[in-house]
Amino acid sequence: MAGEGLTAGAVARRLGVAVTTLRTWHQRYGLGPSEHVPGHHRRYNGQDLDRLQVMRRLTAQGVTPAEAAAWAQRMPLSASPDDLPARSARDGGGHAIPLGPADPAARGLARAAMRLDGPAMREILETVIAERGVVRAWDEVAMPVLIGIGERYESTQRFIEVEHMISRAVTEVLGSVTRPDSSISPKVLLAAADEEQHTLPLEALAAALAEAGVPCRLLGPRVPPAALANAIDRTGPTVVVLWSQTPSSSDPGQLARVASSPHPPLLTAAAGPGWPAPLPDGVVQLTSLADAVATVVAATR
Repeated sequence: MAGEGLTAGAVARRLGVAVTTLRTWHQRYGLGPSEHVPGHHRRYNGQDLDRLQVMRRLTAQGVTPAEAAAWAQRMPLSASPDDLPARSARDGGGHAIPLGPADPAARGLARAAMRLDGPAMREILETVIAERGVVRAWDEVAMPVLIGIGERYESTQRFIEVEHMISRAVTEVLGSVTRPDSSISPKVLLAAADEEQHTLPLEALAAALAEAGVPCRLLGPRVPPAALANAIDRTGPTVVVLWSQTPSSSDPGQLARVASSPHPPLLTAAAGPGWPAPLPDGVVQLTSLADAVATVVAATR
């Protein structure tokens, strides 16, 4: 590293995190740049970078940001960034979300969710997205925890507040993924089926498409057929994706009307486990987030 140190942008690229994350770690936990050259912004030196590497690795493993920062601050100057502490055993006051074999970041997210620790949840998700991308963050970290919370609720009829809190954190982080330039007209329309209230998977798809440079319009939950038809008429999308979580919210007729409209989209897709088989003619089944991204991107290009 050059004698004058590294800029925040250079450090962010090395760590695979956003510059805004570095600013947060600086402002909240004091993990900022040490070197100062008169007339210039402060620069990060080698010791600063080592501490930030510890911070990134520990938060990705599920250690709370405050705990990770405290360890990074205590790390001896002669220590290696690989000399990481054991993960915290805290599980949120004696409660745990059943995950089975799971990614360390998922276990950390689950612990943060049970503590109702919004900042920790957001920082874990932001770090994982920066390192792995939206699809892997969703599949490997967010989804296992969301499923585990749902199973915990089914068995106990408790922890609705946990589900609400983590859903909010996931929404905020997915919404913060950088969107394509506003000059690009969206040709993808995402909507939940009539009476379907779950939209997190569509939010994940919107964020993953944004990573791929594809803008979209997301209408949200419970979109009546007439409203969907109006939106299609007004925007002329190339792709329409309808999400259904459960059979009670799925109406294959809604898909059929989109696919057979006077000016149908190039691709009409059914996403989610709620749709019955067989699907109406001209409708494609999307089986996973990765499949949905690949299929939609191909249709738009």
